[in-house]
Amino acid sequence: MKISRRSFVKMAGAGAVSAAYSQPPEVPGELVAPHEVLNPYNRVPVSLIIDDSTCLVNMAHFGIPQFGEVFPDQYKQDWRRLPREIPDSFVREFGEWSLENGVKGKYSIVPFPACTGWVSRFIPGWTERELKNSLDLVSEVILPNWDIHPEMVSHTRVIDLKTGQPYPYVSADYMENWEWSQKKSADELAAYQAYALKILKEAGLPCEGLTTPGGYGGRNQDNLALSTLEAVRDVYGAEIPHYFRDLFTEKGRSVAPQVLHPSGLDGNDPKCVVSVLGCTGDWFGGWDGLVPGNVDRFITEDLQSGRMVEVIESGEPAIMVCHWPGIYYNGDKVGFNILKEINKRLDQKYDNLIWMKLSEISRYWAAKELTTVTIQKKSMLMEAPFAASGFTVRINAALRNPRISAGGGEKPLLRVKDIRALKEGTWFSDRTGSVVCFDLSKGLNEMIIS
Repeated sequence: MKISRRSFVKMAGAGAVSAAYSQPPEVPGELVAPHEVLNPYNRVPVSLIIDDSTCLVNMAHFGIPQFGEVFPDQYKQDWRRLPREIPDSFVREFGEWSLENGVKGKYSIVPFPACTGWVSRFIPGWTERELKNSLDLVSEVILPNWDIHPEMVSHTRVIDLKTGQPYPYVSADYMENWEWSQKKSADELAAYQAYALKILKEAGLPCEGLTTPGGYGGRNQDNLALSTLEAVRDVYGAEIPHYFRDLFTEKGRSVAPQVLHPSGLDGNDPKCVVSVLGCTGDWFGGWDGLVPGNVDRFITEDLQSGRMVEVIESGEPAIMVCHWPGIYYNGDKVGFNILKEINKRLDQKYDNLIWMKLSEISRYWAAKELTTVTIQKKSMLMEAPFAASGFTVRINAALRNPRISAGGGEKPLLRVKDIRALKEGTWFSDRTGSVVCFDLSKGLNEMIIS
């Protein structure tokens, strides 16, 4: 019985951790439908998206006056009272805390932040040594747990790629957040995005995806996806480009990653791009660091409700969204303290979470959606265009000495008595069936059940 890539996922539903079958395995030692790809390690991914971060520059201080030029009635914040810098001492404090607590996600580095200067060259107002130290600090304490994204080029004015300077027009049509991107072709967007990516590459930073500033590409989403696929592969050679554009906070609406534009899956150069969706608003401290957030919107003190509880219990990735000026919150660290409390409450309530980078979530979902499965009596064949760690499958069968065969080698799997102990190369079984966890290799994988 052969199952197509997409139908295999539809059979799996949301991949919730608590999934169970109504009947025990019909024939011990033989595979029978249904089968289900679960979340990695049978855990629910959680993550944090940090927008408006960069080296040294406080994007709110330098960005608000540029927004206010275009929309004077909407941007009346007193930007002068905001600090011009988010210091590296705070970057270190935050990065070391995230390393100690296993918190992961995405951290933007705006390449030409609010048109102040280039992170790969110099930023007026700071010395060359200060900029280098800031980049070195990002490599030291941010890179281990966080993907780096450009947030287009400036996050304010559109840059003329021929001159490297902002267009001289004070108009929504020439702001990255608004109209400029809405009618551009995929190639035009890709050229602009590649320009941003090349600055980060010149600065020595790795990158597998990008973040859109404000409304960038909101009414041009197909071209945005195609241009991300083209630009990230072209500049960095990333196998599975991904991007963050949208978030949904409505209860019951899916926030599962969207695997888009797959092609060449049966050849040597498979392609796809993943749209990663946030599940919260910025309830930390906002993009401007002016309105404090509220931890209870994420998870209440009694641990019973909040947006994170809703999404985690649906089994889909629970990806929070924040902005760096609100995490720092003018030195009061309001957003940072909210994050600490969220992490504490999640730890109190759940023992089935796994913090992941956006690139890790994207890779797993691409493998989950695009792997072709062929079911035989004694084995399951999986043709995978992409590899993925911690690939986890529930099967409606009892196992006897199961093994994984891939790349010319064969490895036995170790049985665990507690499903919470699942890791690569292990399996768990009860009356509802068996759950197997292994590293999925690119190409042909065979799970032999006896």
